[in-house]
Amino acid sequence: MVTPLSRSLAAAVLAVLPLTLSPTATHAAETLPLTEAVTRLPEGTESRDGYSRDSFRHWNTGLDPADGCHTRAEVLLDEAVEAPVVGAGCRLTGGRWFSYYDATWVTSASNLDIDHMVPLAEAWDSGASAWSAQRREAYANDQGAPQSLVAVTARSNRSKADQDPAQWLPPAADAHCRYAAEWTGTKLRWDLTADTAELNTLTELAAACPDQAVSYEPTP
Repeated sequence: MVTPLSRSLAAAVLAVLPLTLSPTATHAAETLPLTEAVTRLPEGTESRDGYSRDSFRHWNTGLDPADGCHTRAEVLLDEAVEAPVVGAGCRLTGGRWFSYYDATWVTSASNLDIDHMVPLAEAWDSGASAWSAQRREAYANDQGAPQSLVAVTARSNRSKADQDPAQWLPPAADAHCRYAAEWTGTKLRWDLTADTAELNTLTELAAACPDQAVSYEPTP
């Protein structure tokens, strides 16, 4: 399967803006089997009390404020299989992307959403309700890990909404192992909990994906 280009620059730079995380403060990156990674997720009871999408400021000016592109556009540029033309105001024309959720090629940026691998509401439920506004903004604009934000078709992103893997999986069955790994890696990166049904589903997926690895770098 063709996959988007590596987010090498973003992975190397976790902070350019004051509201992103300092690369000098990160912990050591780890790569481990999905089966082991799932066991590292702390189990917790979720609560959506007090949630508002406005609690997670996005999109901000991204990794490079000087380029005139906000986070959404920077992710689109980084994940393009064929680069679009960048016009005035960071308007993107042309280009080609692969939406791995539904194994679909896309040739218009307007048909893509930038999905938070772990949705903002799910993050709130799983621990982000206790974070500062600054940390929530860093989460919502996280380009420090390639799995945190992913360009996918608008229809697949909106079908997913704020559901966890116990409630929704990508329509492309071949994507399930990768999706479980990226979901687990994102939760580990941000020290988020998982509820019982979510853990059970991830455990089942891990058993069906014995060769799947998870790579993540914890945030401070």
